[in-house]
Amino acid sequence: MTDKEFKPVNIAVLTVSDSRTLADDRSGDILVQRLTEAGHFLADRAIVTDDEDLIADKFREWIDDPGIEVVLSTGGTGVTGRDVTPEALSAVVEKDIPGFGEMFRWISYQKIKTSTIQSRAAAGVAGDTYLFALPGSPGACKDAWDDILVFQLDIRHKPCNFVELMPRLSEGR
Repeated sequence: MTDKEFKPVNIAVLTVSDSRTLADDRSGDILVQRLTEAGHFLADRAIVTDDEDLIADKFREWIDDPGIEVVLSTGGTGVTGRDVTPEALSAVVEKDIPGFGEMFRWISYQKIKTSTIQSRAAAGVAGDTYLFALPGSPGACKDAWDDILVFQLDIRHKPCNFVELMPRLSEGR
């Protein structure tokens, strides 16, 4: 950590599910709890069904919203027919962040061994917005936040972090 002052980030949480509601969305609740406890702001929260167009539309809506800097989605990253979040993410992302998925699977491997290969966790940048697609399990959301995002979304984290790059995301456009 550094002597910089903490900078809260505006984060939206998207749950992708055909069956969850706000009343039983444990993974979304975990992300909201973690991000607010870390000092960030919940900018918006939504649940959409496992429909690639609906997911991409929600990503686009939040990318276009200047009040949202980061989107955390949970669900739809597996390999079944209804798992289409990575495809929706690909439809909107301008720059992939492959290291996120790689690191997530490495962390996950420590806990669930080879079952982690079923995860298509992914991340990227679109406009001035970071987008992260996390698996739908509460444990996966905890792992992603506790072991990656809490650090990368903290401007005090050294040697570098996503927050310090935010002002430069639109360079060259």
